[in-house]
Amino acid sequence: MSNFRKIFAASVAGTALLAAGAASAQEEINVGIILGFTGPLESITPGMAAGAELAFSEVNESGLLLDGSTLNPIRADSTCIDNAAATAAAERLVTTDNIAAIMGADCSGVTIGIVNAVAVPNGVVMISPSATSPALTTIEDNDYFFRTAPSDARQGEVLTEVLTSNDISSVAVSYTNNDYGKGFSDAFVAAFEAAGGTVTIAAPHDDGKGDYSAEVGALAAAGGDLLVVLGYVDQGGVGIIRSSVDTGAFDRFALGDGMYGQSLIDAIGDDLEGTLGVLPGAEGEGSELFAGLAETAGFDPTSSYTGESYDAAALIALAMQKAGSADRTAIRDAILEVANEPGEPILPGELAKGLQILADGGDIDYVGVTNVELIGPGEAAGTYREYIVENGEFKTVGYR
Repeated sequence: MSNFRKIFAASVAGTALLAAGAASAQEEINVGIILGFTGPLESITPGMAAGAELAFSEVNESGLLLDGSTLNPIRADSTCIDNAAATAAAERLVTTDNIAAIMGADCSGVTIGIVNAVAVPNGVVMISPSATSPALTTIEDNDYFFRTAPSDARQGEVLTEVLTSNDISSVAVSYTNNDYGKGFSDAFVAAFEAAGGTVTIAAPHDDGKGDYSAEVGALAAAGGDLLVVLGYVDQGGVGIIRSSVDTGAFDRFALGDGMYGQSLIDAIGDDLEGTLGVLPGAEGEGSELFAGLAETAGFDPTSSYTGESYDAAALIALAMQKAGSADRTAIRDAILEVANEPGEPILPGELAKGLQILADGGDIDYVGVTNVELIGPGEAAGTYREYIVENGEFKTVGYR
């Protein structure tokens, strides 16, 4: 029986689902997009979904995928933090919608849950644009899990470099109490202390609370040159910063990737001035091309993980073409072949070129928005954008 839904667009007598592994003209292939449309990242999720759908639309407009097949993206809500809801949503994508692959999930905890409970048992590829927990590097995934964002093991080192270059030698750390926060905190603390810095306290905070005065009181008692917040922009992280500002506990902050978003500046205002932070990002021709495409499509290309989402979706489509099939395992086996050298470099807006090269039997090296290089299932190389908040705006300092 097929592992995915294959539907002829033309209505003909005797139309039926195709067997797995075959490709047919005018076929519609369902693909999942599972992200936190509600929850602590809901303000940045629309941009991520738009990035993925931009890539899928580009593929469809080319008419070159598997002899004229089209991709039908279906959204599902991971909530970012509710593992039961996320796995149920993913299960619906797989069993009801019969998707061929998943672009997502977003937050690390729900991604781990979906990998274990849905993707591996059903043999479905997942390419996450933003799940950065180091735990995903070694997860038992049968090579079905990939990501276009680098691990927080690297982010901890980069954030350390930013702080030490700004003469910060002592910090307190508040992290969201889940797989993402704990893994990121552990990586950062290890890197910062190895660089000679002092971590006065590393304490978890829960999301969804109305009052963070107790948590901030403990952080303030420990002290530090600034407060490092490794949380979520729309829930606990912003609550920790708001309470810190209101009580005078800290007046300077450093942020991990989950804290980047216009909603944070809107919530905190001038008190965020001088805040430092990092998030995955790249510079170069791919980034510039994507910016133009995104602006034309009506979304902000600088919003968190929009480029990584475009890249994840593009890899799914290109892997199908390389495999000559929308079979789930065939997609898995082709991901690394289209993502890395050797082959013709493919940039944003050039998916039709990539599809044609593959159709002709050639090789491609998908560079994409973020200079994609997959160093094995579950792991991506990558660079980070360093920023500072100045005059109420995120100002890019450089890339590391």
